[in-house]
Amino acid sequence: TAMRTAQLMQEARAAEGAGEWAADPTTKVVADGARGGVAGGIHVHAVRMRGMFAHQEVILGTTGQTLVLRHDTFGRDCYMPGVLLAVKQVANRPGLTVGLEKLLG
Repeated sequence: TAMRTAQLMQEARAAEGAGEWAADPTTKVVADGARGGVAGGIHVHAVRMRGMFAHQEVILGTTGQTLVLRHDTFGRDCYMPGVLLAVKQVANRPGLTVGLEKLLG
């Protein structure tokens, strides 16, 4: 999910004609992998925690400010409306469809 979000952010940025993301000024690496992976110039970190089915947090920032978008799930029942929508649409969609955004319109 985080990789897909990073990809969508990069695609939206490119569609607007925006340049590359600002370079990360960090030069000192204390522990390998502590800065996460990089997808489309965006640092991506993964969290694995018992009891948390999905957690996604997008933090955008510049000097003196941040904007945080966050989504958490704590049970599988929240996925059922999307699963039902996908099941109902499967016969109408030949090939492979990745993500619900194409079904939601």
